[in-house]
Amino acid sequence: MTKFISNVNKYLSEMKIKQSYLSMITGIDKNKMSRLLTGSQEESGTDMEKIASGLGKSVEFFLADAIVVPQIGNMATNKITFYAGEPSQKQEQIAKQLMELMENIDEVISAKSRFENIARG
Repeated sequence: MTKFISNVNKYLSEMKIKQSYLSMITGIDKNKMSRLLTGSQEESGTDMEKIASGLGKSVEFFLADAIVVPQIGNMATNKITFYAGEPSQKQEQIAKQLMELMENIDEVISAKSRFENIARG
């Protein structure tokens, strides 16, 4: 197993990122991802780029002799479920829109019931 794959496996394990998620965000087939992560298939430069990018890191990060993995317990509470790198600007925009929707959903639902009560009354 290469240093790159060993470090990726360490990162995935410590960050509690599932192999299936990594496959989804990189576009690498699940079976191929399994072979790559077990070392039964040699990773290509393209595979390395996709994996590193999907995890929000550089290829060089995973080629280092020792990698420093952030401790999940020390992360800000605004990170949800797991850490898979810093979000892109578009991802942050989508997240903010979803939060606005969730904040306003109660108002929409309560307005609906008020309109229904007015219509009956």
